[in-house]
Amino acid sequence: MSISAQGVVERASAELTKRINGLGLRTSTSSASGGPQSPSKGTSVMERVTNVFCGNSSSSSANGLGANGGHRGPGGYLPPPPDKPSRFLPLRSTSAVGKAHAALRAPRPQPPPRAPPLVAPPPPPPRVWQSWTELMMDERFLARFFHVYFAPGDRRALPQVCSLWRDVLYSSPRFWTGLIMVARCRELRAATPESRRRFYNSVHIRGMDTVALTGAASDDDVLELVRHLSAPAARRIHSLSLRCCAVTDRGLESLLAHMQGLFQLSLSGCNEVTEAGLWACLSPRIVSLGISDCINIADEAVGAVAQLLPSLYEFSLQAYHVTDAALGYFSPKQSATLSILRLQSCWELTNHGVVNIVHSLPNLTVLSLSGCSKITDDGVELVAENLPKLRSLDISWCPRITDAALEYIACDLTQLEELTLDRCVHITDIGVGYISTMLSLNALYLRWCSQVRDFGLQHLCGMRNLQTLSLAGCPLLTSSGLSSLIQLRHLRELELTNCPGASQELFDYLREHLPRCLVIE
Repeated sequence: MSISAQGVVERASAELTKRINGLGLRTSTSSASGGPQSPSKGTSVMERVTNVFCGNSSSSSANGLGANGGHRGPGGYLPPPPDKPSRFLPLRSTSAVGKAHAALRAPRPQPPPRAPPLVAPPPPPPRVWQSWTELMMDERFLARFFHVYFAPGDRRALPQVCSLWRDVLYSSPRFWTGLIMVARCRELRAATPESRRRFYNSVHIRGMDTVALTGAASDDDVLELVRHLSAPAARRIHSLSLRCCAVTDRGLESLLAHMQGLFQLSLSGCNEVTEAGLWACLSPRIVSLGISDCINIADEAVGAVAQLLPSLYEFSLQAYHVTDAALGYFSPKQSATLSILRLQSCWELTNHGVVNIVHSLPNLTVLSLSGCSKITDDGVELVAENLPKLRSLDISWCPRITDAALEYIACDLTQLEELTLDRCVHITDIGVGYISTMLSLNALYLRWCSQVRDFGLQHLCGMRNLQTLSLAGCPLLTSSGLSSLIQLRHLRELELTNCPGASQELFDYLREHLPRCLVIE
């Protein structure tokens, strides 16, 4: 039998009414008589449903609830039960749970609006020049053009083209870094006063820091330099070289007093300078000093250097009258700072002077005894045993050196990178064999070693780290032996000048198989 839709609704309503009529309220405490209270009478279904889900003040009082919503019990009123949260109605309870729910439902504060990110303005469009002349007159283009495509030496003539080019080149000292201002005193004396003024002014404008004074006939030439060179320009000069100048001690003292920023000094062929002048003018700020071919320089000059220059880093001396006693002036003051010592053509030095060197200057990294003709294998042994930090050793033009010295060098100087043996005429293929065991060596000079043969070159072919090799003037080398040098794949420079065994065919062969090597004919 089918049931209409109206019947279904009526049956469902009746069932729902039956279920709701069974609902009632039970108090959580007993009544005064000890029994549970009965469900409320005389209330409609909707009222009872409302009392269950929402609560009612009148019914609460009737069912044992206090005026404030608490239950009555033996000890008084109990706190009311927590309100049931509703997803649709706002919470009215002041309980912790209600506050938590209220905080969760409260709208979150919005962060302040962020400032828009800074965007760099677009670069200006590249400028398009209409003509070559316009391009050559643009200062920004010229500055980059001069800096990238011209070496410092090539820029010397560019200021003479026009005033704009001159202004661009004189605007920054970077265009002149590495150049030496050479003041040729003879030419300056013949020039007009205006020309001399412009010459010294250009030194100041270009910010040059290296000056070489040549051919000064007297102290007047030096004093003129002092007068024309402004104080800022003089303080900027760090390196000074006097070449073939008849400058006395007074002139040298005035010059060094004017250049307060000077820390590098070189004197060559200054025969009027004496040891007393060095004692008077050397400043402790000097860290590099070179003296060569000055006839009045002897042992006392070395004493002045040792006493007055505690920060000396490099010292080069070429003097014929310096003896072993001069090297005894060096003290622990220089042992920590002096790293480069070059003693060239000091004919009076012997192995006793070498003893003074190795005891006073144990931290040397560069040592030259070139032309010290009295040094023997024993002196080289002292060097090899006591100067382990050496990176460069020059014992060229020492005729008493033999293969035994090379054995000492190969055994003890394991960090040596450069070795110069020019004109050591007693060196043979045996000594070259000792050298070939030095793996750290990258530069070897055997110019005019007259006993080196092709067999010695076979030893050298095993030196894979060798980058510079000079065999100039070795008369016994043949084309066959020299052709074996193509095994040195890391070679960057090969000097074969004045070698009888070298031919044009050999040079072509070497250049073909060593394309990255400069072969000097």
